[in-house]
Amino acid sequence: MKTLKNHTLIYDSDCPMCALYSNGFIKSGMLDGNGREAFTELSVTNKNLIDFNRAKNEIALVDHSRSKVTYGLDSLLLIIGNSFPLLEKLARIQPVYWFFKKLYSFVSYNRKQIIPSVKSSAENSCTPDFNLKYRIVYIIFVAVFSAYILSLYSVKAELGLQRNFGREMAVCAGQIVWQILFLRTYLKDKIWEYLGNMMTVSLLGTLLLLPVVWLNLNSGFYWVYFGIVVFAMFLEHIRRCKILKLNYFPTVSWLLFRITALAIILWITF
Repeated sequence: MKTLKNHTLIYDSDCPMCALYSNGFIKSGMLDGNGREAFTELSVTNKNLIDFNRAKNEIALVDHSRSKVTYGLDSLLLIIGNSFPLLEKLARIQPVYWFFKKLYSFVSYNRKQIIPSVKSSAENSCTPDFNLKYRIVYIIFVAVFSAYILSLYSVKAELGLQRNFGREMAVCAGQIVWQILFLRTYLKDKIWEYLGNMMTVSLLGTLLLLPVVWLNLNSGFYWVYFGIVVFAMFLEHIRRCKILKLNYFPTVSWLLFRITALAIILWITF
């Protein structure tokens, strides 16, 4: 690998994804040993160079030789392109660049909902601004993906249910509407932060179902496994609510809807 010298990547140390790939740049030799710096531990020099607010949303890369700063996808492409020039050229072709730019923003603006941090509320934390568009896109993405996998999984339980994406999509959408109606007064300004975390719980549950949905096993196994997954989701929901400094009310409401939706589906089926 060709090392990009005299550059420092300003990363979010409270974000496991950011910490992982920035450390990967160091380990692979794409950045030198001192090539990254935590946002919460900024040196005076770097703090004076970067746009502090922009760096919360787009990872900053400081070029010390020119006292220049690049942000977001351009920072990553500069590092990668130094070792793999062809990859950078390909990534900068429209509409490839446009797609990766949107994907970067999609992940960046939702990263604290994907992996929450107890330090997010600290004044010097690297917490991105709230972006309604990307939050809604994230919620829709998880709902559609979860509905699709659940429509496949429901057939495995052999309850006479046919594969029905619309039914599962209605359940996912119903969960969102249910929580908004029941919790809007309690959550107040935390409503979008909570919804993002709630959808991540759904995403995690869906990912746990994914490995077995393509197998052909006994229907009893699918019922037991589904129960284990729901219990894991329940615990994760409680954990995230604690991080958001919420009580058990959102979890009770969330679980109540799950039970109600399952009961209605079974009642209609039989």
